[in-house]
Amino acid sequence: MRFIHTLALAASVFFGAVSMAADSVHEIAMKSIDGKDVKLSEYKGKVLLIVNVASQCGLTNQYTQLQALHEKYADKGVVVIGVPCNQFGGQEPGTETEIKTFCSTKYSVSFPMMSKVKVNGDGQHELYSFLKSHSDKKDDISWNFEKFVVGKDGKVAARFAPRTKPDAEEVIAAIEAALKK
Repeated sequence: MRFIHTLALAASVFFGAVSMAADSVHEIAMKSIDGKDVKLSEYKGKVLLIVNVASQCGLTNQYTQLQALHEKYADKGVVVIGVPCNQFGGQEPGTETEIKTFCSTKYSVSFPMMSKVKVNGDGQHELYSFLKSHSDKKDDISWNFEKFVVGKDGKVAARFAPRTKPDAEEVIAAIEAALKK
């Protein structure tokens, strides 16, 4: 009888852990582009603009607007986070060191960059599982430079298509609205 009780307890712990999903991005951890552990809880109380990025994409010049947005809004509590991904046309084939060098030398990127992850399918990072499942549009990420505005509470506030520029009126409006909450 004791064995059955122990087995039932172990099963409930195991299956409970498997079914647990994050309630906010603040419960998710990543690796920085330098390989350091980053708990997104470090950004509680901040508005995040999370963007899957690539160095060899026709949209790569959006780094310019992302950096400008970072410079304009960092003091107001906005953090831009770049998340490299090589799932779209193999447009981010480099190592983390190569990506970091490219971003800093070509675009003077100073906002946080994470290590390369998968944003769709098998092996997708937990962050992207959360972002997609908690936005109005639940579809897979369609291409590089898809953008998510995340509120101070760690909840998805808005999602924008890759071709929507970071400084587009609707992106700025979503960021400003999230700052007021």
